[in-house]
Amino acid sequence: MSTPLDYLLDLHAFADKGVAKGLTSVCSAHPLVIEAALLEATETGSVACIEATCNQVNQDGGYTGMTPADFRNFVLEIANKVAFPGGRILFGGDHLGPNPWKDLPADEAMAKAEAMTEAYAAAGFGKIHLDASMACAGDPTPLPVATIAERAARLARASEKGAREGGHPAPGYIIGTEVPVPGGAMEELGVLEVTSPADAAETLAIHEEKFREAGLEDVLKRVTGLVVQPGVEFGNANVIRFKPKEAESLSAWRQSTGGIVFEAHSTDYQPTEALSALVQGGFCILKVGPGLTFALREALYGLDQIAGILVPAYEGDALMRTMETTMLAAPKNWAGYYPGTDADKYVQRHFSYSDRIRYYWNLPDARGAVAALFDALGERELPETLVSQYLARVYDDVSAGTLTPTARNLAIASVRKALEPYSIATN
Repeated sequence: MSTPLDYLLDLHAFADKGVAKGLTSVCSAHPLVIEAALLEATETGSVACIEATCNQVNQDGGYTGMTPADFRNFVLEIANKVAFPGGRILFGGDHLGPNPWKDLPADEAMAKAEAMTEAYAAAGFGKIHLDASMACAGDPTPLPVATIAERAARLARASEKGAREGGHPAPGYIIGTEVPVPGGAMEELGVLEVTSPADAAETLAIHEEKFREAGLEDVLKRVTGLVVQPGVEFGNANVIRFKPKEAESLSAWRQSTGGIVFEAHSTDYQPTEALSALVQGGFCILKVGPGLTFALREALYGLDQIAGILVPAYEGDALMRTMETTMLAAPKNWAGYYPGTDADKYVQRHFSYSDRIRYYWNLPDARGAVAALFDALGERELPETLVSQYLARVYDDVSAGTLTPTARNLAIASVRKALEPYSIATN
């Protein structure tokens, strides 16, 4: 029987034959987002690829407080609740490398990164993105490709060890040096430079060389994806949409090379036609994260307004005010990312495409405010007119009678609306 890992490893075979098949990689630790992703995969019959980043989840707990084993169990608990088969989930580790410890000297940071990557594989994560592209303390900037590849080989060896010790199949790997900033760029974006075929070829060749030197010949057979820049990105306030013509030469190089697909990061907020064009061009793995929690935040803020109208004891804007207080009290995850005046920063804290508010939903005050919102609205069916006013993403489904307009249903459906273009694009 084909497994989710088999599907990942077979993507290049479809692409090499010109068949547009892809994989949606959901990078989020929010339980409602994960539930929405599993429900979407249930309806489409697809593999559910759920990824955690090195900052979210690591052996030290990350900002979620979860180790890789904790995260896997967390997702499986949600899967059990919605009756989704655990065997149809492909667990992924994103940006696995020294990034959380890059302020340390390289040897120390890499030792931590190797321990993390081993822990991910030991916990049964079958999709491993090796990202040693960042400079550590004392490193030159930017790092030479050869150094990145040597460090990636070290991480791959740790991953192989973890999989063996955990009794899991050997993972599939994603490599690449042109890795976009996790979570989106900070500045207003203009024109992006698409990765050149020459740079992609060099990256692949150097990684192959360094993996062979490290005795990882067998691992090369499972290097299934290469991270490149196809010309998509989002900043705080704008989105650069994919232009297929600008990536034609890169797609042609992949087709002529064969045996590998591209992984496209920062595809959040791309329309259906752009995502479909990406898959058709060999960018078969589509990463999405902030765009999903952005859709969830829209829904929660809309419900916050509706509760203020319908529930006498509920004060409108209660959730938004709690989130503002929470973010101001712990500015680490937004202060260095949102420039401008105080008014500009206020707007960005709540409405930025980079959605750094996502770091705060797991804090006690935020969880309490969301719980109070859902308790206030309960299981009542919300008026269609208020759904039109405050939750436009899902109004058509409510109006058509295909979505029961309770608060929780509307929140999950809003995330699924953001996922729908990915389902269409990846077939």
